[in-house]
Amino acid sequence: MVASMTGFGRAAIREGDTEVTVEIRSVNNRFLDVSLRVPRILANYEQKIKDLIGKALSRGRINISITIANGNTAISHLSLNRPLANAYVRLSRQMKKELGLKGKLRIDQLLLLPDILNADIPAEEDEKYWLLAERALTTALKELQNMRESEGRELQKDFKTRIRNLEKSIKKIETLSANRPQQELDKLRQRIKSIVNEENVDEGRMEMELSFLADRLDVTEECVRFHSHNKAFIQMLETESAPGRKLNFLLQEMNREANTIGNKASSAEISHLVVEIKDEVEKLREQIQNIE
Repeated sequence: MVASMTGFGRAAIREGDTEVTVEIRSVNNRFLDVSLRVPRILANYEQKIKDLIGKALSRGRINISITIANGNTAISHLSLNRPLANAYVRLSRQMKKELGLKGKLRIDQLLLLPDILNADIPAEEDEKYWLLAERALTTALKELQNMRESEGRELQKDFKTRIRNLEKSIKKIETLSANRPQQELDKLRQRIKSIVNEENVDEGRMEMELSFLADRLDVTEECVRFHSHNKAFIQMLETESAPGRKLNFLLQEMNREANTIGNKASSAEISHLVVEIKDEVEKLREQIQNIE
């Protein structure tokens, strides 16, 4: 099942006077990149959070926000980090003196400084908050995955439509180019004989040169490989859970075949079809960036 890398999940778990809320946002990224914003009480559980994400998702930039609301007990666990507060006050006085600054450090400004307050929460409560956060995170992850899979199904429909368009274009090129090498060789043979006296023409050498030219005009191998790439593309979509990187490589091969066909093309109609093919491949490539 193809899954998009874009999604959102949210869950809130309440137990007694405590509520834990988790929000997860994901966007496309080449690798799995997890960014956390969690309260200090869960700082020791950041690796567990990342492990849960890693088991559920393989690619994407993941932003996780966890908040904890506690009606009764949170305030009682707060304490002033006195050594740090003293250092902040001492440093502010030193800066005021050395730089000739005016004004006083207010209490509301002091409270905004990093790590000025300690959350001295007992270990048993620490574990309790983590268990609530884990439940909320698991639920939010499921919601995120459902959204990513839903968008992935729509992307898969679009991919299959574009692959069908590519198949049609390649079949048109095969039809148009079926007799082109022979037609071009006949024209070239007539031009040579009209320029050079027929008695001076080395038929063996001319046939050999014309044979080399025929190989350079023939796009059969390129078309066969393109059909194979189209088939492999659909197969990966239907059988692999995270085919993004492989599909991207396959599109590079398609683009290479299209370039070769374009270089060999001896008609304006085939050249126009090649332009359409490359445009379709580019649209596929852009969409592939959004899936795992």
